[in-house]
Amino acid sequence: MVVLATLMRSTVVYGYYGYGGDDSYSRPPNAPIYKPSTAWLDAHATFYGDETASETMGGACGYGNLHNSGYGLETAALSSVMFKNGDVCGACYEIKCVESKWCYKDAANIKITATNLCPPNWYQPTDAGGWCNPPRSHFDLSKPMFMKIAEWTAGIVPIKYRRQWRHFENVGKRERTGWMIMNRNWGAAFEIFCELQGQALSFKVKNGAGHTLVDYNVAPADWSTGQTYKGNINFY
Repeated sequence: MVVLATLMRSTVVYGYYGYGGDDSYSRPPNAPIYKPSTAWLDAHATFYGDETASETMGGACGYGNLHNSGYGLETAALSSVMFKNGDVCGACYEIKCVESKWCYKDAANIKITATNLCPPNWYQPTDAGGWCNPPRSHFDLSKPMFMKIAEWTAGIVPIKYRRQWRHFENVGKRERTGWMIMNRNWGAAFEIFCELQGQALSFKVKNGAGHTLVDYNVAPADWSTGQTYKGNINFY
């Protein structure tokens, strides 16, 4: 999904992307399937908000309504060590609860997308309330996602996580002038300083594993600012 917004002579492109299992996407024929890294890393997980996950809407990545942008409840706020000033916005992770009596036995692993920052709490020690303080790696999940792997009354549980390589870099193509490299503005927002009106826009995306997909004519020649244009490609 692509959202176009123009500020003076700069065009900002918001690229929304998530897991191939999302109902808003359909896997194209012969689309390559990308496997995650096999390395599991240690972290902890908490949750914020209630069962409606209304408090998870919006967030530091700027995705707005997470249902409208395709993420739903499968989201998390990451500690600043992991968030990296928004560079991991839209990054996907697989998580499992481990080594705790609160973990649900035989619970399936969950897959979430980074959509928010869990800021440090300097008034609390890192092992007693300051769960997102450096140097901790931490996921603050929506409550519905936390409840898939552990009893919610636990508050915090140890987890194992691994990155699913679907984070991307973006290259835009104007109908008349060819491909141009776009610069990351913040999170999943990319920008380019040039005049784009009056021509169709195509996008080439590359994920963290180096795989590239191309989506042609995502925005038609008569595109306008503030509108949403949905592409037909995704990493699976």
